[in-house]
Amino acid sequence: MTQQQEPESPALAVALAYHRAWTSKNVDEALSHVSDDIVCDAPGGKMRGIDQYRPFLANFVPIVTGYDMIAALGDTETAVLVYDLHTIPVSSGLTCECLTVKDNQITSNRLIFDRTPYTAARQQTS
Repeated sequence: MTQQQEPESPALAVALAYHRAWTSKNVDEALSHVSDDIVCDAPGGKMRGIDQYRPFLANFVPIVTGYDMIAALGDTETAVLVYDLHTIPVSSGLTCECLTVKDNQITSNRLIFDRTPYTAARQQTS
């Protein structure tokens, strides 16, 4: 994992705390940074609310093995994280999250990643 400089942006501080928690497999800590009304647009579809978001995150974190942060940028309400995510089935998956933060809670996550290597990994194990 790559060291990051401590953020000056309030949104970036929340985004990095969330990111560090879920990549360390601490779902409860990660979700403490997420609004109950979160809206997440992901390649697999849109999720609304913590009841949909929690299982999405909880089912994914067990396969995470690490990450390399490429960029972490933010302002008052928006943070963008770009990183290579390392998982059990895929050694490197380029990922971007654009997070909206209000009242120190993530209210929106636009998650962008290439599903191709994950699809290929699934097909190889079938």
